[in-house]
Amino acid sequence: MPTIVRSESRAAVSEPEPSSSDNNITGGGGGPHHPGHDPRPNSVLAPEPRPATQSAYRLFTFLAIVWIVALFSTIALVLESRWVHSDDWVSIPLPPILYVNAAILLLSSLTIEFARSSLRAEAGRRCARWILLTLLLGFAFLGGQLVAWKELSFGGMHLASNPGSFFLYLITGAHGVHLLLGIVLIASVGFKVSRLAPKVKQQTALDAIALYWHFMDGLWLCLLALLLISIQQ
Repeated sequence: MPTIVRSESRAAVSEPEPSSSDNNITGGGGGPHHPGHDPRPNSVLAPEPRPATQSAYRLFTFLAIVWIVALFSTIALVLESRWVHSDDWVSIPLPPILYVNAAILLLSSLTIEFARSSLRAEAGRRCARWILLTLLLGFAFLGGQLVAWKELSFGGMHLASNPGSFFLYLITGAHGVHLLLGIVLIASVGFKVSRLAPKVKQQTALDAIALYWHFMDGLWLCLLALLLISIQQ
């Protein structure tokens, strides 16, 4: 009896290749590519623009300090020449309020340092209070200068009374103008602190202004010593 051999035909079924639509649905392997979007968590982001650096603020501050030093050095040289070679030089007793002003400026140096430390600690309200106190001390100094001028005027020492009174008015007035500039700068920083401006920019600006303010304090002590030696002999 013949043997019938049955051969089973097996059709090789190939798996369908995944289409792009399947990838979009399942999200496996890679999703749709959107321009400007990187789905990777560790993607490198573009650096944000940095604010003005502290070195830039200090550069402008040092330039201002150099200009002020040159100005008052010139005034001091003219004063020394006029004082030494003058026959009509009159000794003028300095008003006591000028010594009080020196103490006021030293105290204001402390308050502006407290403002810097408060801003560094991100205590905006406390920083604003210290800035306000520094401004009040600055205005108190300017008020003391006006009181000194009134005392000189009541004593008969006017601007053109003698060479000593002229230089006394000139030196105190020039210093007061430059201190007023510092008051304006401090007030601008205090306004930004109250408006919640970027902290980094506030800190760099306040550091530069504090350097200018300390310089004005030291300058006043030097000028006071110069007035003691030349004006009040």
